[in-house]
This record gives sequence, structure tokens and C-alpha cells, in this order.
Amino acid sequence: MATDVKIDASWKAVLQEEFDKPYFQAIRDFIKSEKEAGKVIYPPGPKIFNAFNHCTFDQVKVVILGQDPYHGPGQAMGLSFSVPKGIPLPASLKNIYKEIERDLQVKMPRHGDLSAWASQGVFLLNAILTVEQSKAGSHQHAGWQTFTDAVIRILSEQKNGLVFLLWGNFARNKKNLIDQRRHHVLEAAHPSPLAGGAFHGNHHFSTANRLLLQSNKTPIQWQIEE
Repeated sequence: MATDVKIDASWKAVLQEEFDKPYFQAIRDFIKSEKEAGKVIYPPGPKIFNAFNHCTFDQVKVVILGQDPYHGPGQAMGLSFSVPKGIPLPASLKNIYKEIERDLQVKMPRHGDLSAWASQGVFLLNAILTVEQSKAGSHQHAGWQTFTDAVIRILSEQKNGLVFLLWGNFARNKKNLIDQRRHHVLEAAHPSPLAGGAFHGNHHFSTANRLLLQSNKTPIQWQIEE
């Protein structure tokens, strides 16, 4: 039914049952009907599964969970919190960069492309994979969370020693999908300025690397080249 989903083979192997379920076909039908109605959907179709295609199932070491894609023109690229080079840094990403600089004493780039993290095993997953232009949260009832909840459960069941970074109440509510006897869960306020600076000082990036080393995994190079 959904065998033509353009997703990395390693993910297709563990997610095929989800693609074959009726709810996933309903997601596809919803996106198609929205486009036929003339609505602009982000990210572009080929980038909807970018998080999976930039970080294979076998590579995943850290999971950073976002809510839904950016809804402005040119922003969404299928990686949570990330924007393409040439696009101004969103406020949440600015605060993430500030925390990394404080935590690790490094300088972050002026661009917001986090592909370098994904290639090292940071799975940048949005719980909702699409959005209508200029309408944040517009696809929250499209069925994507059924799919991404399954993704989180499968990661929890089939891997060991992952570090999950859950920022804000929306992400923290996914904690019950994770077996904390096998994985590490780090929680903090959302990096949005609306959280009033509560995200600052969480040291999640140094802590994640320490936990990865304890599991004999290579730490993440959080500093991104300009």
C-alpha cells in the first residue's frame, strides 16, 4: 500500500508494518487532498522523511524530538529544529546554539543546517512530519503521531543505550514510549523564548556525550563548521 515511501532501506525494514496499516494510507490521502485543495505543505515531499534518510536506523545514538516543522517559506527541511543554509536562525535554534556554546565552550555557525549532527547519529525527529504554510500545528490530527510514536517505540525496543533529549512538555509526554532501563532520557524546558530562558543551563550536550562514552559509543561533535 505504501511501499513507495522514499525512506532509507534500514528504516523501511523496521517500519514496513506501519506503512501497511490503514492509518498510514489515511495520512497519504490527507496530504494528497490538502495539496489538491491548493494548500502549500512543508516540507516539500522529498524532504518529509529527511530525518530517516540522513540518519539510518543503525546509526541512531541520540534522538532530539521536535513537535512539527517550521511553517515559513524555505524553513522546513525534514530535520527537527534545523533550517537550510541561507535561512535566518529561528529563535529556538538560537537558544540551542547558545546552550551548546555555554556548555562546551565552542562557537556555533551562523547557519542553521543540522545535517552534520544527523550524519553522526543524531535522529532529528519531528512528532508531526508536515504542516500547512503559516499554520503551526495544522497537521496535528493527520495521524503522524501514530507513526512517530511507533518509531520511538521501535527504537526503544530494538536498540540500547540511546540518549533521548526531550525539550518542552510536548516532547516530555513521549517519555512513556521509552524503556528507561535500556536508554537515557534527558528532560528540559523548550528552547523557545516563550519558556523564559528555562532551557539554559541544562548541559544536555555534554551529558549526552558522557552517556554515549559510558555505552562505548562515539560522542557527538556538536560544533558545526561555518
